[in-house]
This record gives sequence, C-alpha cells and structure tokens, in this order.
Amino acid sequence: MPSILFRYLAKEMLKVTFAVTGVVLLIIMSGRFVNYLAQAANGSLNADFLFAIMGYRMPEFLVMIIPLGLFLGIIMAYGRLYVENEMTVMGACGVSQGRLLRMTMIPALCIMVVVALLSTMVAPWGIKKVETILSQQDSMTEFDTLVPGRFQKFEGANRVTYTESLTDDNQQLEKVFIAHQSSASDSSEISLVMAESGRISTTEEEGQRYLILSDGFRYDLVPGAPKVRVTQYETYGIRMEESTVADEISKEQALPTSVLIGSDNPSYIAELQWRISLPLLIPIIVLLAVPLSKVNPRQGRFAKLLPGVLLYLLYLALLISTRGMVDDGRLSPQLGVWWVHGAYLLLGLGVYFQEPVQVMIAKRRAARA
Repeated sequence: MPSILFRYLAKEMLKVTFAVTGVVLLIIMSGRFVNYLAQAANGSLNADFLFAIMGYRMPEFLVMIIPLGLFLGIIMAYGRLYVENEMTVMGACGVSQGRLLRMTMIPALCIMVVVALLSTMVAPWGIKKVETILSQQDSMTEFDTLVPGRFQKFEGANRVTYTESLTDDNQQLEKVFIAHQSSASDSSEISLVMAESGRISTTEEEGQRYLILSDGFRYDLVPGAPKVRVTQYETYGIRMEESTVADEISKEQALPTSVLIGSDNPSYIAELQWRISLPLLIPIIVLLAVPLSKVNPRQGRFAKLLPGVLLYLLYLALLISTRGMVDDGRLSPQLGVWWVHGAYLLLGLGVYFQEPVQVMIAKRRAARA
C-alpha cells in the first residue's frame, strides 16, 4: 500500500510538473527566438548561429523554470486530490501531512540533483559556448551578415545597405546601394552611394577591412535643401564596422564552478551563491507547497495557484536582487543570499505547522471546557 500510494502521488505531481515546465519553457524560448530572429533579420546576427545559441541557453532557462514547475505541480496535483476528496480518504487511512511531505520530498530531491547539475555544470558550459559564438559574431563585419536583395540597417553603422547579389565567400558584391546619415548632432546630411560592384579589402597594417566600390556615384544632400552634390568615382572605399549582438552575458556566468569556489571577488561569490541557491530553494518550496495545496472542495484546485505564483516570484526576485547587491559590494558575502533562504524556510515551517498548532490549541481549549 505505501509503495502504491507513493507511486500514485509521484506520478500525479511529476505529470503536472513536466507539463508546467514545458509550457513555461516554450513561452520563454519563443520570446528569445523572436528576439534573435529580429537580430538575424536586420543582419546583426548570423542566422547560422540562431539555433545553436537557443540550444546552449536552454539549460540556463531550465534551472529557473524547473523549480517553478515543481512548485505549481505540487499545488495543482494535490489541489485536485483535495477537491476530489482523495486526500480526505488518505487522511482517514492514516496518511498525515508529515508523511505526505516525506513522500513528496523524495522525487523533489531527485529533481534537486538535476537542477544542481544544470546550475553548476551544464548551464555555465552552455553559456561559455554562447560566449564563443558571440565572439565569432563580433569579429564579423556588417557585410558578413549581409543578405542579398534586402535593405538592411546595421546597429552602430548608421547606414542602410543593399546589394543585388553576393558571392558565397562574401567578398564580391554586385549592384550596391548604401545610404548613410551623418552622425554629427548638428548635421542632417545624407550620403547616397551607388556602385556597379564592390569587393572586400583588408589592410596589412591594422587588419581593418574596407568595402572597395567600383564605377559609381555618390550623392550628398540635406533633406529640404535644393542643392545636391554629385561625385562620380571609379574607386571608393568604406570602412566596415564590426557587428554587435545585444545579449546579456557576464563573464562570471561562463566560468566553471570550480573557478568560483574560494574566490574573494564579490562578483564570483555572487555567481557561486546564485548557482547554489537554485537547487537549494527546491526543498524549501516543497515545504511551502504541500500545506498550500490543501483547499476546500468548494474552492477548486486553482484556489492557491495565484498566491503560490506570487510567493515563488517574490522568492526569485529577492534572490536576484540580493545577488546584485553582493555583486556590487553593497551586501556582505557572508550574509549574501542565505538570509532569503532562511526567511522562506521560516515561512515554510510556519505554514506547515500552522494547522497542527491550531488543532493542538483547539484540543486544549476543549479539554479545559
């Protein structure tokens, strides 16, 4: 009977946990994909790197999503059992809240091990891979990500570029059009450059790359002004800027956990405490979720869902905020994020023992009466 009951509870809990984790992961990955896709569309990110970056960043997202999935999985799965009076039957058969917590903690600790591996090993490895990819991307110029037949505006270059065709090695262009606006704050001059062809040239001294245009015209004008300066040229050179990709990755995130251990650097300490915090919060949220899942059948299985989500988001927000304070040196590393875990542990114990204490007080009052 105990093993059957344990398997039943674990199945119900894990089924909802995986469903919630999958849905939230899909939402977050979709948002990231749209962001990267927009960068690929405007030429600031090579489309060949798109799916590799998404794959390598998935463990980083999972370490924050899995605990949420577990927390909501317990509340929703056990909430259904309370609504359908299955928990009432279990209680009548001698399954106390303490026993329920112990049975819940076993699969939760297995999930804790998975999150610990993701947080301390897999996620940093994935972020390092992303950092390497972005370094390769940053070493490219805007014309390495140019797409033939499309007008493209590159971040930082302050110009729009178009080419009718481009060789596979990105070294030769045909039918080139470039619109450039002056970066001077007091000038609105626009330069339009057209050329029959173009090629990439690299200086030997500095290794700087230039686009050398051939047989074309340059038009310099100010919008609204009647005069246009026209220059015909045989050869015209344009310095090419390196492309940049907007992605928030700090160097500490890409470091192996072994490098962070024992360091006196506040940034390293903050990152290490963050990696430890993600698996550490799992037994604490289980302690909260088991009593929170108890609902009146009339309330419905989702009655405690919103308070549960708010509690988890507050927990995560406090950890992120405290991590930033340790990183900036505004909070002692000895206190660090541990006070957040301590506060939520006390909250969990308070919620867990609230009903037994109330029952004990009621019995004493009844005995005195």
